[in-house]
Amino acid sequence: MSEPAERARKLDAVDELAGKRAEFVLDDVVYLDGNSLGALPAVVPGRVEDVVRRQWGELRIRSWEESGWWTAPERIGDRIAPLVGAAPGQIVVGDSTSVNVFKAVVGAVRMAGEGRDELLVDATTFPTDGYIAESAARMTGCTLRPVAPADVPGALGDRTAAVLLNHVDYRTGRLHDLPGLTAAVRAAGAVAVWDLCHSAGALPVGLDEHGVDLAVGCTYKYLNGGPGSPAYLYVRREVQDRFDSPLPGWNSHAEPFGMRSDFEPAPGALRGRVGTPDILSMLALEAALDVWDGVSVEAVRAKSLALTDFFLECVAAYVPEGRVECLTPVAHGERGSQIALRCSPKLSTSFEQGGAPIAGDVMKRLIERGVVGDFRAPDVLRFGFTPLYVGFADVERAARVLAQTLA
Repeated sequence: MSEPAERARKLDAVDELAGKRAEFVLDDVVYLDGNSLGALPAVVPGRVEDVVRRQWGELRIRSWEESGWWTAPERIGDRIAPLVGAAPGQIVVGDSTSVNVFKAVVGAVRMAGEGRDELLVDATTFPTDGYIAESAARMTGCTLRPVAPADVPGALGDRTAAVLLNHVDYRTGRLHDLPGLTAAVRAAGAVAVWDLCHSAGALPVGLDEHGVDLAVGCTYKYLNGGPGSPAYLYVRREVQDRFDSPLPGWNSHAEPFGMRSDFEPAPGALRGRVGTPDILSMLALEAALDVWDGVSVEAVRAKSLALTDFFLECVAAYVPEGRVECLTPVAHGERGSQIALRCSPKLSTSFEQGGAPIAGDVMKRLIERGVVGDFRAPDVLRFGFTPLYVGFADVERAARVLAQTLA
């Protein structure tokens, strides 16, 4: 047994989260793509069958009240709240991340008030966030300015209305300074909107602690809610009465069954709702969150850092020098729960086929050998580490197979 393999065995033996793996439907594949789609929690299929057969099939319309369908968006929001450092009553679940980004950005500009007509957006953001920010800027009469997150404090001014930032960069895995950037935005009189898609469920966020006004996130990555599971919107309690959603719907009305022609927003975070909730995926998500019972985010973060540290050590030990370059920061305070490796241009001769991206071909071969990650064109391999079901032996095997593939 190699030295890294022996270390992996010892680390797995003392891992306090190791037992959580049994709560997921997994096979012999090393699954390192939980930063795109989390694994299936074993409790979900039975719960969904109950929702379909009994709640829908037998109770039918009665389930809106008797099965708690109507209150699911805020009830499930309260279950997500501890995972992002929020008290109850500030998160509502529903719609996609893209829709919630739109609500939050336009709502933030409206909250900022008169005289503020500039919208800053993370220059390295996931494309959809950028598209929506550009559309929101047109709708609100704002000027859109892309800025690198580290440069935000110097870019803020008395005309800045809102700033849209990613907590973790989707491509490199870089963790941005949420506390510091939020403080700078608030000090400038603007409103910070954070996208938590690549951090919620992987590391502490501290929304309440750090005074974040608005945040959004998906639930199908580290929260394991399933493909297309509903996203969520966080509205800090202190600004809820000022949050003016650009998508008012009957579900966000103070009297949803009053059927009034005039709109009066519901109190609290409920004004972030829009239309009828997607009950099947909503309740699948609720079941998936059971895996978090008895788990602290701090323990998850500690294991995440240990896994990613160990992966980098194994890559250094196994992969021939010069084949890959790590894009993810080594410093713990700047690292999310993924490692991004850039493929060397020297690999193009043996891997590039018909103009296909090098990383895409490398990842295809890795998947064929039982190591599942993903890639971002043209040259980045992404490996996501979900501490609830990834072990140290998985990490050692992934690095070993990567070395064999690149050799």
